[in-house]
Amino acid sequence: RCQRWVENCRRADLEDKTPDQLNKHYRLCAKHFETSMICRSSPYRTVLRDNAVPTIFDLTSHLNNPHSRHRKRIKELSEDEIRTLKQQKIDEAFERKQATQESNENNEQNTVSEEGGEEQEEEAVPLTLEERENKDYLKSLFEILILMGKQNIPLDGHNVDELPEGIFTSDNFQALLEYRINGGDDVLRKRFEMTAVNLEYCSKTQQKQMLEICENCVREETLREVRDSHFFSIVTDEVVDIAGEEHLPVLVRFVDDSHNLREEFIGFLPYEADPEILAVKFHATITEKWGLNMEYCRGQAYIVSSGFASKMKVVATRLLEKYPQAVYTLCSSCALNVWLAKSVPVVGVSIALGTIEEVCSLFNQSPQLLIELDNTISALFQDNDEKGNELKKICRSQWTGRHDTFEVLVDLLQALVLCLDAVSSDFSVRWNNFIVGRAFVLSSALTDFDFIVTIVIMKNVLSFTRAFGKNLQGQTSDVFFAAGSLTAVLHSLNEVMENIEVYHEFWFEEATNLATKLDVQIKLPGKFRRAQQGNFDPDMTSENYYKEILSVPTIEHIIQELKDIFSEQHLKALKCLSLVPSVMGQLKFNTSEEHHADMFKNDLPNPDTLSAELHCWRIKWKHRGKDIELPATIYEALHLPDIKFFPNVYALLKVLCLLPVMKVENEKYGIGRKRLKAYLENTLTGQRSSNLALLNINFDIKHDLDLMVDTYIKLYP
Repeated sequence: RCQRWVENCRRADLEDKTPDQLNKHYRLCAKHFETSMICRSSPYRTVLRDNAVPTIFDLTSHLNNPHSRHRKRIKELSEDEIRTLKQQKIDEAFERKQATQESNENNEQNTVSEEGGEEQEEEAVPLTLEERENKDYLKSLFEILILMGKQNIPLDGHNVDELPEGIFTSDNFQALLEYRINGGDDVLRKRFEMTAVNLEYCSKTQQKQMLEICENCVREETLREVRDSHFFSIVTDEVVDIAGEEHLPVLVRFVDDSHNLREEFIGFLPYEADPEILAVKFHATITEKWGLNMEYCRGQAYIVSSGFASKMKVVATRLLEKYPQAVYTLCSSCALNVWLAKSVPVVGVSIALGTIEEVCSLFNQSPQLLIELDNTISALFQDNDEKGNELKKICRSQWTGRHDTFEVLVDLLQALVLCLDAVSSDFSVRWNNFIVGRAFVLSSALTDFDFIVTIVIMKNVLSFTRAFGKNLQGQTSDVFFAAGSLTAVLHSLNEVMENIEVYHEFWFEEATNLATKLDVQIKLPGKFRRAQQGNFDPDMTSENYYKEILSVPTIEHIIQELKDIFSEQHLKALKCLSLVPSVMGQLKFNTSEEHHADMFKNDLPNPDTLSAELHCWRIKWKHRGKDIELPATIYEALHLPDIKFFPNVYALLKVLCLLPVMKVENEKYGIGRKRLKAYLENTLTGQRSSNLALLNINFDIKHDLDLMVDTYIKLYP
């Protein structure tokens, strides 16, 4: 239909434009359509029917108009005429460069004139046949790369080392290119018909250049929405291996034009071992490369693997020093207790977490192993079927991310050890060598006393934060009231610290009882005894050792982390959640958001009227009709039809939901993280590409092939 519009308008200069470009940059007056083609369902809008085509054009009126007779007519140009015209245009452009520079920039997006398709006075220099063929060729290459990204097809095909010497084979990119040529792509065939069979059609360097342009263009679509929204938050996920190099996945949170909170993946950042260098590069990438203004950043959160927490905390601190409004928070997709455990600077805890992940991964790989574990649990919990069935259900979930992970592990430990022992000692064909080998190694790790005492102490220490963390991932009202309970949590932990001798004695006794049940010897770690080299202190008992090396530093660290992550600024922001009507109702509409909203004063459109507006907001919900329910979430409040009459409330709610601690209410707008995990799970480490990953994860984002081609020609003329 776009092609028919262009033909009817006599616009030969638009024939090479894509439907997306025509729709985005060009307009046609309604006068050129028959009345029957127009639906007038509203006095304020003119809506065309789906099959509407322009047919009304006066192609003779210009003969009576002396001002339009000088306009250029549309005709087919020969190659000589095109070259002559191009040279004239270049000469004229050089002479008028300074005078017309500003007007040319303003006229980048031309519109079709109301006279119905006559060319504008300023028109682009016509492309030569060679230039047009080159653009079509590049467009074909970009289409192949985008297809490979969306379908997660790696660039490389066969491993060169696997092939005999002298044998040439195409990589995946060239194979698709050849397939397209064989399918009838005349542009590509003409380009390569004289090329040797064993030569690459497109070099690795060119592929890399084009992939970077694809990545940047796709990313820019998301970043444009972020900039339009003004405010945003930055979230990173666990460090991942991309083709042998560590990278940090970066996601951005923002509220779009439809008032939906979205969390989108925007790229990978190369990881640096030095936290100060990482902080500098992290800031430079976001601000300089991606063009986001950190003055509008209202939150930052980092989901990290064990060992990386301290480095990412340095990044957060450096950003806070420059941008105090970028509140450092927990991420809603990570349980507080898991996050705290990963941040504990004790080697034994990091090793235990790694072992837990490996055990969970092994059982998830084999349905037979899960059945074997079910049978073992049934045998151990014959007297408590309810507990046994609950544990079986947990085993089939991602239980390593639960708030009570260590509690579940302590309950499951005996069943896991017995199951793994049975598998590792079974030499029948029932289990393959890999599973038997892994079962033996993991059984040995689970029955190490160091592991047992670590998980028991972590279970008991984190029991004080379990309910608090669970509420943080609950409903909006749960998060609001959780913020008020932090003082009590810290008080309990400080009490434990003051009486650590007593608490640790009970914890260690529980660990020894569990070790005895598993027939594990209670002893000091071998690495500790070897490190003493004859200077061993006979008074050093296992109980005292684990108190000093594990219990004390763990509690001290958790107390400090809670204070850091729930800063005064963070708590004030969470107190503003009383703006949500359901929370307001639970507080009997006796709230005082003005005091806590001071930190967001500069983000409000009309800060002087905030107090009066908040009063009207409370009155609106306090005296609502009986059949009207109170909105329970920020998402529901943002979508209220009359929210536009409360501009300050809307601005506050919009900024509050950006805090990474708040969950994305509508799951379809938080799929960026799920797609990221799916890409990492489905792609071998050696075949991962940061460029292709962005295309794969954001496969539904629109892309402009012409923009990519023009950008490539400009960067690599």
